[in-house]
Amino acid sequence: MMYPYLTLNDDTEITHSEMLPDGRVKVYIETPDLKDGFHNATCFLPEYEWTDIHGYSENEMNYFKKLIRNNAHLIMEFSQEGGFSDAANL
Repeated sequence: MMYPYLTLNDDTEITHSEMLPDGRVKVYIETPDLKDGFHNATCFLPEYEWTDIHGYSENEMNYFKKLIRNNAHLIMEFSQEGGFSDAANL
């Protein structure tokens, strides 16, 4: 299951999985694009292993890498508590 984490001003959606049996968490980033449909990238925490990067520039990826690194501790915590909504008791 994927949980919503963050929506950016350009409609980029960042979601994450529950903690996987191997202790990793999948983070998925997706941005709608009129020309290409969607740009997307996947990161696995805690290794910061990036895969399946499509459509993003080097500058965009640098931004996302920093964003995920700065939020990894929260994403890892939320992955064990049913996402942000459950962790915040919303």
